Amino acid sequence: MHTSRRTALLGLASASLLYSPHPALAAPVREITWDDLIPPGVPYSEIVGEGEYDEQNDTWLPKFDQNAFKFAEALNGVTIKMPGYMLPLETGGNGVTEFILTPYVGACIHVPPPPPNQLVFVTSARPWPAESMFEAVWVTGTIRVNPIRTSLAEIGYDMTANAIEVYEWE
Repeated sequence: MHTSRRTALLGLASASLLYSPHPALAAPVREITWDDLIPPGVPYSEIVGEGEYDEQNDTWLPKFDQNAFKFAEALNGVTIKMPGYMLPLETGGNGVTEFILTPYVGACIHVPPPPPNQLVFVTSARPWPAESMFEAVWVTGTIRVNPIRTSLAEIGYDMTANAIEVYEWE
């Protein structure tokens, strides 16, 4: 009886090791910049076209050419870490759970939105504190090419955040 109990406990312990996250088995995290979201060979200057002035709203409306809808397919499914700013879409009592990650403060609200290949729709199971939502952040998670249209902007990527932390300026 004592031997079978020990065998059962060893079996359970072994099984738990197989099903628990292990740092050595985790996918490597690739740190990227906003330029990495543009496919190789597509200069940023060829993404935003002439555009027009919206007198009613006193804003410049850029016209994106077909290059704005070209995405870095090589990043699809890759675990990344990238900096940016939150544009909250879903907030609750505990903070922000859905947001657009943008390359600069105020994107999509006070100025015309960046092109779709420069925006990431992010969801997070752990809310980010509302009092910290205007700080630059690092977001870590698996990115996917997934064009989405919202009332604020067309977005080219989505990501489920595994971690969000304040970006420390050097």
